[in-house]
Amino acid sequence: MPESPESRTETFKRAVAGAMRALADDGELTVAFGANAPRLEADKASLPAPARDASYDEFNQIRGVSDSFALRIRHHDNKVHAARRPPGQTAQAIYDSVEQVRCEALGARRMKGVAANLDAALDAHCRREGFDRISGRDDVPVIEAIRLMAREQLLGAPPPAAATAVVDLWRPWIESKIENDFEAMAGAVDDQAAFANRLRSLIAHLEFADEDENEADFDSESADQSDDEESMAGQGDGDDSDTTMESMGAESADADDAEAGDADQIEAESAEDGDMTEGEEPDSKGQPWRPPAHGLNTRPSYHAYMTEFDEVIDAAELCEADELIRLRAHLDQQLSSLQGLITRLANRLQRRLLAKQTRSWDFDLDEGLLDSARLARVVVNPTYSLSYKQEKETSFRDTVVTLLLDNSGSMRGRPITVAAMSADILARTLERCDVKVEILGFTTRAWKGGRARERWLAEGKPANPGRLNELRHILYKTADTPYRRARRNLGLMLREGLLKENIDGEALLWAHQRLLARAEQRRILMVISDGAPVDDSTLSVNSGNYLDQHLRAVIGWIESASPVELVAIGIGHDVTRYYRRAVTIVDAEQLGGIMTEKLAELFEDEPLTGPRPVPRQRRRVSA
Repeated sequence: MPESPESRTETFKRAVAGAMRALADDGELTVAFGANAPRLEADKASLPAPARDASYDEFNQIRGVSDSFALRIRHHDNKVHAARRPPGQTAQAIYDSVEQVRCEALGARRMKGVAANLDAALDAHCRREGFDRISGRDDVPVIEAIRLMAREQLLGAPPPAAATAVVDLWRPWIESKIENDFEAMAGAVDDQAAFANRLRSLIAHLEFADEDENEADFDSESADQSDDEESMAGQGDGDDSDTTMESMGAESADADDAEAGDADQIEAESAEDGDMTEGEEPDSKGQPWRPPAHGLNTRPSYHAYMTEFDEVIDAAELCEADELIRLRAHLDQQLSSLQGLITRLANRLQRRLLAKQTRSWDFDLDEGLLDSARLARVVVNPTYSLSYKQEKETSFRDTVVTLLLDNSGSMRGRPITVAAMSADILARTLERCDVKVEILGFTTRAWKGGRARERWLAEGKPANPGRLNELRHILYKTADTPYRRARRNLGLMLREGLLKENIDGEALLWAHQRLLARAEQRRILMVISDGAPVDDSTLSVNSGNYLDQHLRAVIGWIESASPVELVAIGIGHDVTRYYRRAVTIVDAEQLGGIMTEKLAELFEDEPLTGPRPVPRQRRRVSA
């Protein structure tokens, strides 16, 4: 009797789980299968569930993910990894990805079946990311090229056919920077500590290390290595990048004394667009508010080295139509698991909004709806005429809401997926209540500065260049675009190659200026982010709190001198250090509910009638 599809997939799951425990040398490992992205935690691995009619290639891809996780469990030491993990977002990404290559190489060298499974998983990843369709280096981060070249050296295996163009485009630049780092790493593959030292040397040669690092230290086998490990042990055994991000943000906590000059400069820049005087009504309909032009500081403390390559672009222009449809379908699939909870909260928000729009009645009218409460008097005295009532609309200030979403690399995975789903549901809900919604995203066009940094290098590295990267501000949905026409664009957030670095201050100014140009009487700006502003290229040539200072100045100016109501939600990052009205969540799954709750609170409160400080409201939501 032929085996049914159900029993076939169940047999496959049992076999994969058993093989994974054996390869990881961990008989207590919990292995689960589901629709979410693959994830490895301390004692649990989540793998993609095979389809009922899965092909042989799809089975091999799942085996490849399983083997990759198992080899990391067996050959990776979290303490050693954390003790040598470099600062800097790009440096950390390279460090983490090449360490994973080392773990996989130890298994693939000994077992041909494991090597074939890993090849299948890598090939699927490259095709899913569209590496076979790239036309230039800007289309793919250098991290992927370094990972593929490291794999080529450690395993002697060429890159998959889908990723050949990635390596060919980046190889000349990488090989011109490094010396014999790949060969040195190949010789130390069995020793994680020595391998990490060689890897940090490679990162330094590629100029991704912080400028205060001593390159010579990477090549030495330090006698006090154990002391380093003990000092890191107190920070936990996991290699969590949020720890580094938090420390980078904390460095700027004492920089408040420099904000005043930045705020004056921001005020000056915004005042150039309007000529409203202080005596004019700041919030009258049809007349966008502009800040008063007084006390201006004409000497800029924050600036961009060049803006030639910055772009504000529609989401549909960043992706082929077919791929955008596929990404949207994937988002819809993810929505099925979260839609119930957020939809209930969104319906509650809708009821609150509609209640504020139609919440009073006119009584004793000659026409309208029969007033049943007054029928008794007609029965008692027939000379009384029937009484009617009519519902009247109260003056509900027309409102526009902007959702500004962090599209940086640290949002990759579940956070950006939940952000996209929450924005999708809120856009639908608010549109039903006649509240216009704008959905914006911010990131950079390139890692490590792109063409802006190349221009700076070619011009002799002038001192104090300011912001040294190419901005990318994305229009997912404009306020006047109906949801049905923009819904497909939200799937773009799931395209991994899109997420790079984040320069929050300029993104906040951009979203704020778009709101000021609106004619609605009430304007709300909600920021969703998971960390402090980080751009390695800018921070490597300016002060360590350069971007942080600017963000604080922008926030301070908006909160004290603008009619825009600003609220922020931090994912695993304490944004209450920056924003007066803010909430921090520790799990991305809470995002949809918190976004709905904060909007409901804003609509319950009396709207601000003019630019004035917002009362301090800080709290942290625990899991």
